[in-house]
Amino acid sequence: MRVIVTKDCGNSPKNMFLEKLTVAFAKGGTKLILGSVADDIRWDTVGGGLVQGKDDFVEALKRMKTNQVVELTINHVVTHGKAGAVNGTTKLKNGSARAFCDVYEFSGAKGTAIKEITSYVIEIA
Repeated sequence: MRVIVTKDCGNSPKNMFLEKLTVAFAKGGTKLILGSVADDIRWDTVGGGLVQGKDDFVEALKRMKTNQVVELTINHVVTHGKAGAVNGTTKLKNGSARAFCDVYEFSGAKGTAIKEITSYVIEIA
């Protein structure tokens, strides 16, 4: 998988954490992802459903593995306090492409675990 990251993404530990997490989502890196979320994780995929709790989160990750990402572009990673966001695009093996923005809420200000994710995903030409 090709990963393209803009220069402004790695200027803080929380930014780097979210960058690594985004790459793990694209690669299907379940171990890193599960080690980065709280047990009571809440994941709202706008227009696609709500996942609550780690067990449901694991099932959602399994369903995502059918969409093999061949290219990930991360345009921006922004964090402040207990919040963060990542936006960019993915190209899939089947030829389709998506734009995304994931908004995160950390469990604490240190940004070592994710409590909540809101994902916006749009199919693009």
